[in-house]
Amino acid sequence: MQEITVISGKGGTGKTSFTSAFASLAKNSVFADCDVDAANLYLILQPENYREEKVLGASTAVIDHDVCTSCGLCQEVCRFDAIDIIDGQYEVSEFSCEGCDFCMHVCPVDAISMEKSYTSKWFIGNTRFGSMVHAKLGVAEDLSGKLVTTVREEAKKLTEKENADLLIVDGPPGIGCPVIASVTGTNQVVIVTEPTKSGLHDLKRVAEMVKGFDVSPRVIINKFDINKKLVKEIEVYCAENKMEVLGKVPFDKIMVDAMVNQQTIIEYSPNHPISIKIKEIWQKIIA
Repeated sequence: MQEITVISGKGGTGKTSFTSAFASLAKNSVFADCDVDAANLYLILQPENYREEKVLGASTAVIDHDVCTSCGLCQEVCRFDAIDIIDGQYEVSEFSCEGCDFCMHVCPVDAISMEKSYTSKWFIGNTRFGSMVHAKLGVAEDLSGKLVTTVREEAKKLTEKENADLLIVDGPPGIGCPVIASVTGTNQVVIVTEPTKSGLHDLKRVAEMVKGFDVSPRVIINKFDINKKLVKEIEVYCAENKMEVLGKVPFDKIMVDAMVNQQTIIEYSPNHPISIKIKEIWQKIIA
């Protein structure tokens, strides 16, 4: 089994558009959306979910008002300002609480307990191109790296179960824990970038991070015609760091039109020059 992970140094580069296009070109593949903070691959692939699982999240302090004596000690020691008086009772904000459990230990009457949340979920569904695993991170949850790991593990199990040849992963942008969880142990990393100052800056950051996992990333330059001077800088950087540029794709509103119509660019306009270019890039990826 080969695993191909598509990432970007920043959001808005077109990463998911390329991943969905690859999904429509791939044969005998499984797909995973590991951009759990802002998942949108499912908007294009439209999976019909047949399995849904809750994920154990962070702990939040809960006050038992039948036991609480309103001494106020919990509020005094809370370094996150997560405890307020509401309608005469001490209440914990689930969005501000960091689950440190200090308040629970200092409460003189044991009125505070820590409860785990189950607001995050992961799903398995069928798309028109193959099976897909994706997830929904709960509001204010910060365990996105753990959720990404779960999605990848389940996607790998599904790939083996279906005897699929490829696992295609839509990874998150940036260089944080979710990205690390997406690229650890993968066979191939494709970075989608754009010719802007922030695009080049973040390409360098994410490329250095990926190289730390003994993977030599390959690069797609999207919207290359908006700043050809910066394209040259990107190409020089890639050459100096022995990173193959798989291709350069021009800016075209048709990419947005395809997404609005919940289709990949390959489906929406198979003979468009961008579709032809993406097909060429895909052949390089799987060669």
